[in-house]
Amino acid sequence: MKKVKRLGSALLGVLMVVSLFATGAFAQGIDSKETFRVIIKGPSGERAKAKQTFGMRWDFGNEGFTTTVNSKQYQALLKNKNLKIERVPEVQLDKIETRTKQKIGNAAITSLPDDRTPWGIQAIYNDPYISSTSGGAGIKIAVLDTGVYINHYDLVGSGEQCKDFTQSSSSMVNGTCTDRNGHGTHVAGTALAHGASDGLGIYGVAPQAKLWAYKVLTDSGSGYSDDIAGAIRHAADEAVRTGSKVIISMSLGSSAKDSLIASAVDYAYSKGTLIVAAAGNSGYANNTIGYPGALKNAVAVAALENVQQNGTYRVANYSSRGNSATDGDYIIQERDIEISAPGSNIQSTWYDGNYNTISGTSMATPHVSGLAAKIWSSNLSWTNTQLRTELQRRAKLYDIKGGYGAATGDDYASGFGFARVK
Repeated sequence: MKKVKRLGSALLGVLMVVSLFATGAFAQGIDSKETFRVIIKGPSGERAKAKQTFGMRWDFGNEGFTTTVNSKQYQALLKNKNLKIERVPEVQLDKIETRTKQKIGNAAITSLPDDRTPWGIQAIYNDPYISSTSGGAGIKIAVLDTGVYINHYDLVGSGEQCKDFTQSSSSMVNGTCTDRNGHGTHVAGTALAHGASDGLGIYGVAPQAKLWAYKVLTDSGSGYSDDIAGAIRHAADEAVRTGSKVIISMSLGSSAKDSLIASAVDYAYSKGTLIVAAAGNSGYANNTIGYPGALKNAVAVAALENVQQNGTYRVANYSSRGNSATDGDYIIQERDIEISAPGSNIQSTWYDGNYNTISGTSMATPHVSGLAAKIWSSNLSWTNTQLRTELQRRAKLYDIKGGYGAATGDDYASGFGFARVK
């Protein structure tokens, strides 16, 4: 199976395009277009003039604002010595690799899941005979992804917010979060699918949680970092406005750190949300972890295979590794893996109403997001930091010793271990 290629040095120092963390997707060349997404920085007075002239997509205060300009406007901005202009490159991705034998249909149920409680659900519940799941009531899981097919039989009724951050006409459009890729619907299903009213569907980890479906990636599986940063901040603001406990789940990333996303993660964490993010699929070398998972205020999730090695599940070779220099300290620093979860051969909901089986740290992430929702729903007085501490405590109870770089205790492959329901 192909792995996600790390975005190269061409992205350093510019507003990045962020991609999916499911195996089989990779970055390709940047296409030349007539319009350009740019971030404009400079003195407040000069920024205000530029906003008036070019319009604004996102305003990040002193960090600058973003907008879309045509070729002539772009050339004019480059000549303005009072402003700093950075162009946003576009990165196209291959479609994620699928393992389904079913033909993809058009929003219609044509298949049933192989197992209502796939191996990842059985593993995280520590119960090979489990037939259904429960928990998550009162918690919101904000899935920032390619959108979600919220009318899937196993998700219908769970969608509480549905918003699109990728449209060119507006930075945010309410009431639409159409997924034509499948990745976002798959992620949402693992976190909170409820099995469907007919008793034939699939279960996620926390079926009573509510879904905030935020489309931040286009149908090709790529997106601009300003849209992702804007969506992170919006989720945090919505958590405060509605008085909700919110888990932000991001199965996406880049090899390079982006200041806008990093700042947004810090902002959201300070507002009481828990941020869970994929480690990336660039393993198994040291320091291959991607961002935003690598950020200190995000819980980075590594992917496990349904294979036993050294008496435990095994970390997948494709799963990105953290910083081996911080092994054994049980302290989360930047570029550290925090928790492991099932990520290989995960069956879940698909964008056409069917089911699909795919792999990646993208698939591991919603297992942890769902587990966090389940735990938080039983401890509503807890803060996000108390919840994170509990996830770490549970991870230590099941130390991962299988896979390249995995070792006893805190390691750069599996982090603290595999956090489970029991």
